[in-house]
Amino acid sequence: MARYSMRWSFCVFLWLLSLSGARETSSFKYKAVNLGGWLVTEGWIKPSLFDGIPNKDLLDGTRIQLMSVTQRKYLWAENGGGTVIVANRTNPSRWERFSLWRITDSSFSMRVFNRQFIGLDKQGEGINLVAVTNISGPSETFEIVRNDDDKNRVRIKAPNGQFIQVRTEHLVTADFSANSSWGDDDPSVFVMGITRTLRGEFQITNGYGREKATQILQEHWKTFIVDEDFKFVSENGLTAVRIPVGWWIASDPTPPWPFIGGSLQALDNAFSWARKYDVKVIIDLHAAPGSQNGWEHSASRDGFPDWGRTEENIQQAVDVIEFLTARYAKNPSLVGVQLINEPLSPGVSLEALNKYYKAGYDAVRKHSSTAYVIMASRLGPADSKEFLPLASGHTNTVIDVHFYNLFSDVYDNMTVQENIDFVQTNRSRQLNAVTTSNGPLTFVGEWVAEWRVRGATREDYQRFAKAQLEVYGRATFGWAYWTLKNVNNHWSLEWMIKNNYIKF
Repeated sequence: MARYSMRWSFCVFLWLLSLSGARETSSFKYKAVNLGGWLVTEGWIKPSLFDGIPNKDLLDGTRIQLMSVTQRKYLWAENGGGTVIVANRTNPSRWERFSLWRITDSSFSMRVFNRQFIGLDKQGEGINLVAVTNISGPSETFEIVRNDDDKNRVRIKAPNGQFIQVRTEHLVTADFSANSSWGDDDPSVFVMGITRTLRGEFQITNGYGREKATQILQEHWKTFIVDEDFKFVSENGLTAVRIPVGWWIASDPTPPWPFIGGSLQALDNAFSWARKYDVKVIIDLHAAPGSQNGWEHSASRDGFPDWGRTEENIQQAVDVIEFLTARYAKNPSLVGVQLINEPLSPGVSLEALNKYYKAGYDAVRKHSSTAYVIMASRLGPADSKEFLPLASGHTNTVIDVHFYNLFSDVYDNMTVQENIDFVQTNRSRQLNAVTTSNGPLTFVGEWVAEWRVRGATREDYQRFAKAQLEVYGRATFGWAYWTLKNVNNHWSLEWMIKNNYIKF
């Protein structure tokens, strides 16, 4: 009777736990590392990937300024676009920048501030430069001809075969046919300044073209992360990896242009290695269709974030999440699915992201009742707590935050101790803000022991890393260092471990 009573009590306990356990907690906190720069290209992690691209400084998304050598003024689209191109600005700002779409090695479409493309006016003689269309085609394709002795000195051939010239500050036309001496008296010559470059998946695939890009990237996928790396992760006290993937992986082996196939097989390999070495895997949708932040690591073509603006690309992302979860749900290494990485406010609206997170959660739950669903906080002007109500209403959810003492002039002049103090006070407060007893778990999905301090010693780096480990160790789901491998030493956890800069 006593045994029966104990068994009955235990069963009641489990039943009550399942009811109150609308919130299942993680069995332990994950110490993870990101496998950045592997299945989603980031040129700064491995710059040599881009070495063979012709005109590699003029890839998709490169932002240029053009100064007329005769007027000493910059081209720009009046009102940011929708009307004519003029050359009357003395000091260039964001209005005087054009984002390139690479068509061939030397021909490009140029997108202005308000997203229209430069072309020729269809009225009158058809020689005036305007920016009035949102579609890029042959009529919006220009050839950039570079001077052999000075690559930043250029002429621009328009679709009509004539060169652009600046007649006056308010009249820019495509009707110059003469040969050029490249002198300062030539109205068809411009000084080109490059103010930004992107080196992501779109740039490498479109820059090389499909055949060469397939060769380059498939070799990279086979060699950058291998079996031995998972062994290294396991042997050094780490328990999980966060693997960034791009939306095109769901269309493998024939993804849409310009992306190439093969990353899905690499992800399959990662799951095999993870199982072999008892490492858990977090799949992270790092690049959503159209780009959720305009940065190279989200495979943006030109720096404009377009994901979340249409029902179609929201649904595309949901389909990718469902594809990945269905594929790996039964693999014991799968621990979490991150619905998106670093959505940027205000480009990605709260309404669109809430809608997506609900649909993404449901897509995961179709195939797994146990995988954690990770929801990223928005970067930019946004409340870090804005997704707590949504996440709290579902089981096994996680809020992802990223902490870097970088990317803002706030950190420019901080000392070693000031950086450490910032982590121990500000980061603690920020983490506490999204950590609630009855809410979702918390995850510091990206952090690094790098900063703006010059001349720091190894001991300084060790103290900085230790402070972050102590604070981010309070995250209820865990943390993930960015990243395992990187040519920039302190960004490489492998290098940091081997050189005794960090210990777990």
